Amino acid sequence: MLHKLEIDKRGVATVTLNRPELHNAFNDELIGELIKTFRELDANETVRLVILTGAGKSFCAGADLNWMKRMKDYTFEENVKDSNQLAELFTVINHFKKPTICRMNGSALGGGAGLIACCDYVIAEDSALIGFTEVRLGLVPAVISPFVIAKIGESNARATFLTGARFGTEKAMQMGLVHQISSFDKIDEDVENLVKDFLLAGPVAQKAAKELITVVVSCKEIAEARIYTTELISKVRASAEGQEGMSALLEKRKSSWTIG
Repeated sequence: MLHKLEIDKRGVATVTLNRPELHNAFNDELIGELIKTFRELDANETVRLVILTGAGKSFCAGADLNWMKRMKDYTFEENVKDSNQLAELFTVINHFKKPTICRMNGSALGGGAGLIACCDYVIAEDSALIGFTEVRLGLVPAVISPFVIAKIGESNARATFLTGARFGTEKAMQMGLVHQISSFDKIDEDVENLVKDFLLAGPVAQKAAKELITVVVSCKEIAEARIYTTELISKVRASAEGQEGMSALLEKRKSSWTIG
């Protein structure tokens, strides 16, 4: 296995890219493994959230050089099939129903930067670098672009896609790609505090909130969004979790899903 999976008693799953000697670079085998794992975690009702991280000094350096060597001899049809598999990985993570936290333990380049763009919350080690480096190889960040542009916008995409330059976590935070910066010796503590915050939320409400964001962003008219949002909150208020949450507030007690 090119990745590791651990699930604790709280339902917190940690997925670790486990190719530290290759800076956790992608190949077709790792991509297939991750798709399968994320699909299974999405279907696992005991899992509350997922942390995605990497082993060693890097988060993910993008495509494996040996994999890229094989790509050189691919036909157009083979390249399309291969790219579709990579796109499926980003899609599965991006549309994962539960919260996803990226513990960016080191640099994220190319497809690795695409991975962080698909996560809900990114906490990055302060010394890490990020780069959409494809153009420096005569390529383009095509497959990751829908997910990255949704996070950083057109202006930042033009500035970073066209140069291929690497940039630090502070710039990434200004762009909306990273949400929190931590140090090597504090990142585990910071991630744990973040996990505790996420676990205070109702799990059904979190799924509904993720869907809410996706739908509202896609709405072309305010009237369309109004119909969806008013119907959604009405359903949620009447749901078992919504009733429990409001009762807990009024009775000044912890909600049933609260751990600890």
